[in-house]
Amino acid sequence: MLKIIRFSILYFSFTALLSAAEHTSVNEKRLHSVRKNIDKEALMQVKKVSATNNIEHMFEDARISGQLRTMFAGYEQKEQNVENNYATAVGGKLKYELAELQGFNAGAAVYISHDLGFATGEGIRHNSELSSGDGSYTQLAEAYINYKYKAFNIRAGRQILDTPLADSDDIRMISNTFEAYVASYSDGGLEMMAGNIQSWQGVDAGLDTPWEKTGSRGTNFGGLSYHDVWELNLWYYNITDVTNAFYFDGGIQYHFNEDMILHCVLQYLNETELASSAYDTTIYGGLFEFVVKGISLSIAYDKSLNKAATASFSGFGGGTLFSSMDTLILDDIADDRDAHAFVSSIGYTTDVFTLLYAYGDFKGNANSLGVKAHIIEQDVSLEYNIDNELLFACVYSMQKDKENFVNTDHDWNRIQFMVNYNF
Repeated sequence: MLKIIRFSILYFSFTALLSAAEHTSVNEKRLHSVRKNIDKEALMQVKKVSATNNIEHMFEDARISGQLRTMFAGYEQKEQNVENNYATAVGGKLKYELAELQGFNAGAAVYISHDLGFATGEGIRHNSELSSGDGSYTQLAEAYINYKYKAFNIRAGRQILDTPLADSDDIRMISNTFEAYVASYSDGGLEMMAGNIQSWQGVDAGLDTPWEKTGSRGTNFGGLSYHDVWELNLWYYNITDVTNAFYFDGGIQYHFNEDMILHCVLQYLNETELASSAYDTTIYGGLFEFVVKGISLSIAYDKSLNKAATASFSGFGGGTLFSSMDTLILDDIADDRDAHAFVSSIGYTTDVFTLLYAYGDFKGNANSLGVKAHIIEQDVSLEYNIDNELLFACVYSMQKDKENFVNTDHDWNRIQFMVNYNF
């Protein structure tokens, strides 16, 4: 079955390239990692809330939106005595949001994913990434009250967040959401935000145990971001009894003309452990990208400096590091050792089609036991988007453990195919 899907990907990419070749676009804000580029097309569109002047019209003018999504994901394992696994799921999101009355409104959304038994492995051949180990997942993932006054906004309850160390990471069936209390101010390219995050659910939190705590008393955070020609992110997180984290990135996205872009960014993350959590690290890195007529070339580098018996924490979600791949991030090898990652990629983007190839080389120095790490991941991503409503996407990832002579749990090929419809 995996061979048939691989052939389908090649055919799909060839025909999509032919149909999209005349429609190039380079005016979007550039993203900072392979992982974020892979998940960007599947995000559900945010619909503008209408204003009204009485309670009755709050319900009459309410908006319903959502997603329908189906996904296949399977692993071809190379480690000895480890079975291949796969799953096919259907599901999506259904959101109901009231109209705004004197700045107040509310919303709620249900997230659903359910495995199709006839197209899903059984027992140890079951891939639990999509719908949990039970094969079914349903959560009231959003439920909030919101107040807005001009550029100022307060939201309390279960909600979507996208900050450097807490993000939605919509790469599988169920994206992350957070139970939080957040105040924000947005004006042009400047956004400031502060709040407290109590718990979270989603693919990165683990579908078998939804609504995990984000610290013993939650996570207090605050920060600002600015995006124009110049880019700036400056954030602080107090993850109670886990770590204090300071994050910075800054750079430039310069358009020479409508067909040529230079994108350069530096980043820095410092974490100080709390309550002997062992999360204590310093990470620095950079990204360089050049785009001409929709063709992009980029290189990214991150270095993690860890003391003995400490580890890094990239956040609640996919993380903010420039070197993050579809499945592999620097945290995976930065336990009890210094580590670094170098990622290069080439892509082609039009108004309807995106093709991306990325090669990531992750190396870890000897830990306290003298064990080193060296893992390679390659990602191929193809996306075809029709009117920002119907999306066909597939990702093929190959991971190889270069440090060991025998195959390990880092030796596999992974394939994912998704159809997503926004309404």
